[in-house]
Amino acid sequence: MISIPFIVANSLWLLANLPQAFAFRRALGDAAKTQERVLLEILQRHRHSDFGRRHRFAEIQSIADFQQRVPLATWEDFATDITRIAAGEKQVLTGDPVTLLEPTSGSTAASKLIPFTGRLREEFQRAIAPWLVCLFLARPNLFGGPAYWSLTPVSREDERSPGGIPIGFEEDIEYFGRWQRRLVDKLMAVPSLVRRIPDMESFFYVTLLFLLRRRALRLISVWNPTFLTLLLERLPEWAERLAGDIADGRISTPKPLPEPLATALRALNRPDRKRAQQIRQALQPGGTTGDLHTRLWPKLRLISCWTDAGAARFIPDLQRLFPRAEIQGKGLIATEGIVSFPLDLQGAAALALRSHFFEFIHQDSGDLHLAHELEKGDRYSVVLTTGGGLYRYRLHDLVEITGHRRACPILKFIGKEAHISDRFGEKLNERHVREALDRCAERENTDPAFAMLACEERDGRFAYTLFIEGRDLTDNTLLRIGRSLEEDLLENYHYRYCRDLGQLDPIRVFRIGVGGREAYLDHCRSLGQRLGDVKPLALHRLSGWTQVFQGDWLCKPD
Repeated sequence: MISIPFIVANSLWLLANLPQAFAFRRALGDAAKTQERVLLEILQRHRHSDFGRRHRFAEIQSIADFQQRVPLATWEDFATDITRIAAGEKQVLTGDPVTLLEPTSGSTAASKLIPFTGRLREEFQRAIAPWLVCLFLARPNLFGGPAYWSLTPVSREDERSPGGIPIGFEEDIEYFGRWQRRLVDKLMAVPSLVRRIPDMESFFYVTLLFLLRRRALRLISVWNPTFLTLLLERLPEWAERLAGDIADGRISTPKPLPEPLATALRALNRPDRKRAQQIRQALQPGGTTGDLHTRLWPKLRLISCWTDAGAARFIPDLQRLFPRAEIQGKGLIATEGIVSFPLDLQGAAALALRSHFFEFIHQDSGDLHLAHELEKGDRYSVVLTTGGGLYRYRLHDLVEITGHRRACPILKFIGKEAHISDRFGEKLNERHVREALDRCAERENTDPAFAMLACEERDGRFAYTLFIEGRDLTDNTLLRIGRSLEEDLLENYHYRYCRDLGQLDPIRVFRIGVGGREAYLDHCRSLGQRLGDVKPLALHRLSGWTQVFQGDWLCKPD
C-alpha cells in the first residue's frame, strides 16, 4: 500500500537537499578551485578568533600561505584551546559560537571532545545532501515508507562542560538542519525517545518493537553493521512477547522503564492486532533467517553502514540476514568531519569537496598533496581543515584513491593509521594485525565470530593476548591460530626486537565462551563511546579485556 504522508514528507526532504546537491555537481569539474574557495571562506570566517589572530589568518591569500603559517596538528595540539572552550571562553578556535562538544568515537583515545559550530554542521550537510538526492532519485521506492536512522542510547544524561556547553548530540539526526530534523523525525520508524532508555536490553527490545510495527520499512541507516546483527539476534527469544505487545499496546521490556518515558512510549505503541498477526505468521517455522526478515520487512531495499576496513568482514553476515536489500557503504565520516560520501549506488565514495579543506600525506613518500593532485592506486593519510576550528588536523585515516569522477577523487577507507599499540616500542599496527588475523583464519579455513588482540599483563609478564570466539572450533584450532599469528607478527622488526629482549612473551590465547561482540560493544560504551560509533578492531590499545569477556585461557604464560 502506498503511503501518501511518507511520499509527501520524503519529497519535501528531497527538495530541501537539491540546492546543495546541484552545487556539488558543479564542483565536480574543478576540485582545485573548489578547495581553495572552501579554505579561504573558513579563514575569513574565523580570522578574528584567538587562533586566527595568532596565525594571522587575515593576511593569508593562498593555500601556500596557509601551509606556511599553520603547522600540521593532532587533537593534542588543540587540547588546551578546547579546554578553554569547554570552560566557556568565546572565539578561541572559531569566530562562531561553539554549540556543543561532541565526543569522538574513541578510535584513537577513550574520549576526546570536538567543538561543533553551525558552520561545521553546514559542512556536513554539504555532503549529506548530494548523497540523499542520489539515493532517492536512484531508488524511488524509498519515498513510500519510513526509515530507521541509527539511534544509540544516551551514555550521559544532559552532561555539560564547566562552561555550560552541551556534550554530545541529542540525536544522530542533528547532522541535519533544524527544520529538516523535524521532518526526518516524522519519517523515522523508531521514535527518538527510545534513546532515553537506560537499560541496554530494554533499549534493544523497544527498538525491535517499533521496527516490527513498520511493515513498510524501506531504509536502514546504521554505522557499525554489527549493531544491526546484534539487535536481530535477540528477535527469536523475544518474538512472541513483541507480537503480544504490538497487539495489545503494551511494552514489556526486560527491565521496567522509568516514568514518564514509559507512558510516552506506550502512547506511541497503539494496539495493532493486524500487524501482530502478520508478525506471528512470518515467524512460522520454515526457510532461512533471511526469509524471515524478508517476510517481516518485505519493502526493505537499502541498508547504509560501514563496509570498509574492519567492518568489511561483517557485511556477508548482514547480506544473509537481508538477502533482498542492497548494502551501501557510508564512505568515510568521522566526528571531526566528513571525508567522503556515496556518490552512486555502486559504492563510489566521492571526496566531500565542498565541505572542508583537505590535504593528503602520501603513505610511502610522506609528501603533501592537494585534492586535485591525488593519483589512482596510491594511499594517503587525510588532513582536515574545518569550520569547526580544527586546522590542518591529522585525522589518521588512511584512504586509497580508486578513481576519479570528473576532477573529484573517489576514495576507499583502508583503516586507521594511528591504531598502533606501542607498550615497549613494538609499534604494532591495527591494519597489520587485522590482515595477519585474516590470513591465519584462512589457513585454518575458518571465520571466528570475534577476534581481537590486546596487550595484557599476567603474573607480572606482558604478552599480546588473542581474544577469540569460535563455538565450533576446537581448542587446538584456536591455539594454532595464535601460534600462526605470532609467526606473522614476528615479521615486524620492532615486535621481534621486544620479544628477543624478553619485554614481551609469545601471544597467549583466551577463548571467549559467548557474546564477544556484545561484551566489546558494552565495554566501549562504558568508556564514553556512542554505541553506534564503536568500530570493530583487530588490535586494541587498551588492556583489561580479561575482565570484560567471559571465557578462559587456552595457553598460559611460562
